[in-house]
Amino acid sequence: LQVDLWQPSSPFHIVEGTVADVRVPQNTSRSLLPYLQQANIQYTILISDLQQAIENQTGVRSHRNRRSLSGYNYEVYHSLEEIEDWMHYLNRTYSDLVHMFSVGKSYEGRPLYVFKLGKRSRPYKKAVWIDCGIHAREWIGPAFCQWFVKEALQTYQTDPDMRKMLTQLYFYIMPVFNVDGYHFSWTNDRFWRKTRSKNMRFHCHGVDANRNWKVKWCDEGASLHPCDDTYCGPFPESEPEVKAVAHFLRKHRKQIKAYLSFHAYAQMLLYPYSYKYATIPNFNCVESAAYNAVTALQSAYGVRYRYGPASSTLYVSSGSSMDWAYKNGIPYAFAFELRDTGHFGFLLPETLIKPTCTETMLAVKNITLHLLKKCH
Repeated sequence: LQVDLWQPSSPFHIVEGTVADVRVPQNTSRSLLPYLQQANIQYTILISDLQQAIENQTGVRSHRNRRSLSGYNYEVYHSLEEIEDWMHYLNRTYSDLVHMFSVGKSYEGRPLYVFKLGKRSRPYKKAVWIDCGIHAREWIGPAFCQWFVKEALQTYQTDPDMRKMLTQLYFYIMPVFNVDGYHFSWTNDRFWRKTRSKNMRFHCHGVDANRNWKVKWCDEGASLHPCDDTYCGPFPESEPEVKAVAHFLRKHRKQIKAYLSFHAYAQMLLYPYSYKYATIPNFNCVESAAYNAVTALQSAYGVRYRYGPASSTLYVSSGSSMDWAYKNGIPYAFAFELRDTGHFGFLLPETLIKPTCTETMLAVKNITLHLLKKCH
């Protein structure tokens, strides 16, 4: 039976008493459901017609009123091309607060764009790194990165907290980390996860960009097989996207005090370690930042996020960007798993972009303001 595992990301993590979300082709479901009944495994059909659900989300795009960039709609999902046009537009329009640059090129030769956001108030400022879209199919990630930039630019004049953040810090924001994979998820396979690098021996594409970092690389929770969704790659930083970002973070590691990465789905706020069950040295500071962040997030719509070390809160995984950032001297490293908990999965409807981003914004501001206060 060929199934696409949505949650957890790897079969290693399926144990008795846990829930797994799987996507199956229509013809497979006919043989799978009787099998589950025989084995006495409870199941619920969350989405009965996935094709229809995909078309509901992207099918109407061609004749949706595509207004000018000044009327950019932050409550819909955008293709890579639209996101890049939007970045160029903001770079031209808000040159006092925005500086756009590229950290390198993807496997397929696309630029890896990053925004540097903040007031040029003094030569040296601490910084926060934010990336979205390491996994291609998690579209709510890039939607949040765009929302964050919009909020920063729109509320800078009126919100004292935002003003303080942009005056005292720089934000490096990468709206789409895995540009090739994201583009592919729009054009070919909505549920593509990995990068798009080619493997010569196996006719499989891509590496899991969140298993390709040089920290306990290809240990537990990562796969050595090129066709698997959690394939760690032939060697650490084999993917040009990972290599480029790692190089940038290494170069600025003294300046960058927080690393935030946005994923979906599970409604969790995770911190190191992912690769082992152990307590980080600055646990108290990070734990209190996480607690306050999820409390702030919940205040918007009552959505409860679980929080804690990734290994015990989600599952053990090696070679993750968050662990790498932490190991490389960035004291606050977090991974968000945004909405939902499986009802829509990767197909979070566009109507939920606004509430998801609004509540997440509260958590991110909370973490950022926590950074500006000394934690002992």
